[in-house]
Amino acid sequence: MEHLWEKCVAFHGHACPGLAIGFRAAEAAHVWLGMVGFSQDEALVCVTENDACGVDAIQVLLGCSMGKGNLIYKDTGKQAFSFFDRKNGKSGRIVFKRPLNPDFQRQQLQEHILTAPIEELFELKKPHFTLPESARLFASKVCEICGESAPEHKMRLQKEKIVCLDCFSPYDRGWK
Repeated sequence: MEHLWEKCVAFHGHACPGLAIGFRAAEAAHVWLGMVGFSQDEALVCVTENDACGVDAIQVLLGCSMGKGNLIYKDTGKQAFSFFDRKNGKSGRIVFKRPLNPDFQRQQLQEHILTAPIEELFELKKPHFTLPESARLFASKVCEICGESAPEHKMRLQKEKIVCLDCFSPYDRGWK
């Protein structure tokens, strides 16, 4: 385990409680859901509900990444990770429990997260959404305003021109 923790720290750049959360969430995925090893393809999918330090541990330990299409960011701000195994159909949402001891200093908190029983740190729940579809390839289109290309599903039609999201001016009449 020490070697894997050091590998995560090297990737992330420093040790911290947030990285420890992701490290232990990956362990919980292994223990509770049988998800093992580094995903070379999209067989294992992680939907992370945060963009914090722990996501780096998920990338290192489980091989989930944005570029591969098996790490999906769903911004709720929660320390929650939903895992899906396309091969065996297993899934689970691993949610970090709060609150921890408010008297812990940063180093104490990190050590506690790294050593406490998984059941003390996390809850296993059912994901409240279905397995995301596999990543698709899209044709690129060139924006008729800035000249930069983007995948066709990210382009918009505006004043009879194909434009990228940066150049697109939404018409929302003030509604958000």
